[in-house]
Amino acid sequence: MAINENLLAGPPPTHLPDEPGPRELFAAGADPAEVAAKYPTSSLAWAQLADDAFEGGRTVESYAYARTGYHRGLDALRRNGWKGHGPVPWEHEPNRGFLRSLHALARAAEKIGETEEYTRCTTFLRDSSATAADTLS
Repeated sequence: MAINENLLAGPPPTHLPDEPGPRELFAAGADPAEVAAKYPTSSLAWAQLADDAFEGGRTVESYAYARTGYHRGLDALRRNGWKGHGPVPWEHEPNRGFLRSLHALARAAEKIGETEEYTRCTTFLRDSSATAADTLS
């Protein structure tokens, strides 16, 4: 144990690696389905699909896209040292796909009346990044 180590501190923030490919395709006007097909592990692509479906009134479709993005994000977080809790800062742009997917999952769950999932996801989002929770709500 290191001298002066803070034993009460939580885990350090998790910063996902940059994935410029999906962002560049979106900036060029690519269809989100094409981005997801080319980069299926990208939470950002699935979050955009979820947002588009929700805005189009396709709540169940949005839920499915959001759940995919959420699980792809959990996989990425774990690969990058996340242990199931701790900060996932919104300020770090590569984290935003996961955080947007988590928000989209909560939003769709609320709309279909899945109260427990809505509560779990909104709590998880706020615990991961208060900034994301405030920005996305």
